[in-house]
Amino acid sequence: MEATKKTTSITVQDVPVTIMNVDQRDYISLTDMARARTDAGRAADVIKNWLRARSTLEFLGTWEIMYNPNFKVVEFDHFKSEAGLHTFTLSAKEWIEKTNAVGIYVQAGRYGGTYAHKDIAFEFGSAISPVFKLYLLKEYQRLKDAENDRLKLEWSAKRFLSKNNYLIHTDAVKNYVLPQSNYTKNTEWLAYADEADLLNVALFGCTAKAWREANPTLAKNSNIRDYASIAELTVLSNLETHNAELIKSRMEKKERFEALRQIAQYQLRVLAEAEKIKELPTLEDKS
Repeated sequence: MEATKKTTSITVQDVPVTIMNVDQRDYISLTDMARARTDAGRAADVIKNWLRARSTLEFLGTWEIMYNPNFKVVEFDHFKSEAGLHTFTLSAKEWIEKTNAVGIYVQAGRYGGTYAHKDIAFEFGSAISPVFKLYLLKEYQRLKDAENDRLKLEWSAKRFLSKNNYLIHTDAVKNYVLPQSNYTKNTEWLAYADEADLLNVALFGCTAKAWREANPTLAKNSNIRDYASIAELTVLSNLETHNAELIKSRMEKKERFEALRQIAQYQLRVLAEAEKIKELPTLEDKS
């Protein structure tokens, strides 16, 4: 499975359990979970015994049919027809290769073992120990809550920074745009809105009005910037101060927009690449 991966870990009843985030989906180590029932050397046998059960195959097949358009149903039916026979055996690797399954994958090297999408991992937890599953759910939810709190805090900080920089932006409009415009006292707000939309189009590709028209329900209580990502808010903050300087330099609006658009594209690309670098496996991971 070639994908962007990020690894973390939780402890469930004194057992370290690795969680791999693969393309925004959490996969939990079945190998680590199996160690709650047996020693590390026999963890693979626990997983194999679970896979050969008919109820397991029906669950896995249904999950794949729901979420994997490339799942090979014919091969799945073949496995299901053999389930229950004393001669039937099935490994995670064979299941993946024969059916093109994505709910389970095998990781080599560091953090190696058999991983499963969280839905499947929780089902595996029920099979090895209902008590262990409950503690797994508790620790997993605690991890997700902590991650959400961190992201909310970071987003709020970026939003606060962009709002502060907006004061610098509006000051430039007040002192350099308005004196050169034909706006009346009652229509000065249009100048501020116009410059704000210059940034919106450069960064988001649409004006605030266009976003409201496309999202009427969301627009009742929020605006386009409330739904920006952390990276977008970072760039927005930079664009506000940069545009303020361009306004002060008397650059024409058309030229400013092109400059801001290029800056936005460049900075978003840099931030995206930096995020990918964080998630690249180390040489030790690949060994």
